[in-house]
Amino acid sequence: MLYDLSLHMGYIYDSPASGARHIMRLMPLSLPDRQRLIAGSITISPSPDEQSHFTDFFRHPSTSFLLRSPHETLDIRMQARVQVESHSIAADFSPMLTGLPGEVAAIWSLDPESPHHFLGDSPRLSETKAISDYARESADASRTVLQIATAVCARINKDFTYDTEATSVDSTPLDAFELKRGVCQDFSHVMILALRSLGIPAGYVSGFLRTIPPPGKERLEGADAMHAWVRVWCGKTLGWVELDPTNNIPASTDHIVVAYGRDYSDVAPVIGVLKSYGGQRAVQAVDVVPLKQ
Repeated sequence: MLYDLSLHMGYIYDSPASGARHIMRLMPLSLPDRQRLIAGSITISPSPDEQSHFTDFFRHPSTSFLLRSPHETLDIRMQARVQVESHSIAADFSPMLTGLPGEVAAIWSLDPESPHHFLGDSPRLSETKAISDYARESADASRTVLQIATAVCARINKDFTYDTEATSVDSTPLDAFELKRGVCQDFSHVMILALRSLGIPAGYVSGFLRTIPPPGKERLEGADAMHAWVRVWCGKTLGWVELDPTNNIPASTDHIVVAYGRDYSDVAPVIGVLKSYGGQRAVQAVDVVPLKQ
């Protein structure tokens, strides 16, 4: 699938902000045999006083910028054209859960793809007994690692209700777990913690999801969304597999990857600090437009 993407992220401050330093991770990745970034651009208003580009540990192209002068709004716009290839799972070559520790131990590399980075606690995720107990209920000894991950994905989708008002970006996985409500970030964090508690390496994926309007309805401009889902290491042979617990589906050509990390803190689209007082209001609009080929 060939897509044109557009993203608008806007911030409106109650009082002018100054000395603002931000880092952005917004541009889709190019991934071998999966996804190709054909072209892309990002514009920032007001124009930054300083701007630099770097690649972080997980190989995300990132941009750091500084706004010294007082400003009442910050406007960020991204446009990109991306080719996404089909990547369905042909067969389940993952080991049984008892065989997974040996396969992890056989991996000596500590590069960004190494499963070792995705087993223990991470900045926003620490072992939670309630979620660990929940995970064990799906850890049938007769299932492969992929079957267990798929079962956890389906169970979260069944047990949790998508609710944009229930949680915030700072809510913990336990908050969402106790409510059984939340958004894609919450669903993904709970699933990652559940799998890690079983010794299955799991990480966070940030990206875009193409939404399809109901039959007979026109597509609404700006109605698509930034999205989050989960990647699971299913052994040396099968490697990384991506599952979407919000929709209970494997990641497909409708999923466009921006960044991989241990949890949301590694992939936040925009993070930073600034000098101001009072509150702020954020607006976001996303368009994922498929093109005829």
